[in-house]
Amino acid sequence: MERVLISGGSRGIGAAMVRAFTRKGHKVAFLYQSHSTAAKQVAAETGATAICCDISDPIAVKNAVSIAASVLGGAPSVLINNAGISMIGLSRDMTDEEWKTICDTNLSGAFYLCREAQSAMIAAHYGRIINIGSMWGKTGASCEVAYSATKAGLRGLTMALAKELGPAGITVNCVEPGLIETEMNQTLDKAIKNALIDETPVCRIGTPDDVAAAVLFFADPNASFITGQILGVDGGFAV
Repeated sequence: MERVLISGGSRGIGAAMVRAFTRKGHKVAFLYQSHSTAAKQVAAETGATAICCDISDPIAVKNAVSIAASVLGGAPSVLINNAGISMIGLSRDMTDEEWKTICDTNLSGAFYLCREAQSAMIAAHYGRIINIGSMWGKTGASCEVAYSATKAGLRGLTMALAKELGPAGITVNCVEPGLIETEMNQTLDKAIKNALIDETPVCRIGTPDDVAAAVLFFADPNASFITGQILGVDGGFAV
């Protein structure tokens, strides 16, 4: 049984992962920032523990990891960096604050969590870190420059940490979802969504459960010889 910490666990892909890991009998804590009602619902449904945390704040992250270790009965053995935000618009219109907010959450937040969780994993000579990127980190997305850049950054973070932490028995991998039926994508124009489906070889939108299945694979103890890998869960879109 693993002790699992998931960031951004109150909705969408994060909530699906909370459900998937608890169904497998693992102990789960998840972080959320603003969607308290949804977080309470997921916690009540699954028995997981919801922890409010702004992951762009390194002190808040340190405290949250400590709380997670307390409620899980030990330090997290699996860390899933899922929290992320996006903003659609032309790069020339993006303010400094908007750029910083996306970078601080999507990339710095993941780094802070990796930094705080790895010490206990090193001591145990075991750990699984899974970063949730995006196909846009591979291909780039027009009008989503900051999101694409930060998700590309997660690729580099994954590969560098895989090399650094591998000798300590810790694997680090990245899952890159494609178009997934989540709250984040509900605002997409129908024509744009249909065009993306037309470009997807399997001809459908993915589900949060599709992503959760890939994460479960990387988190499994039997995946000990797989590290530094980037797995697209995108129906073949980014091939």
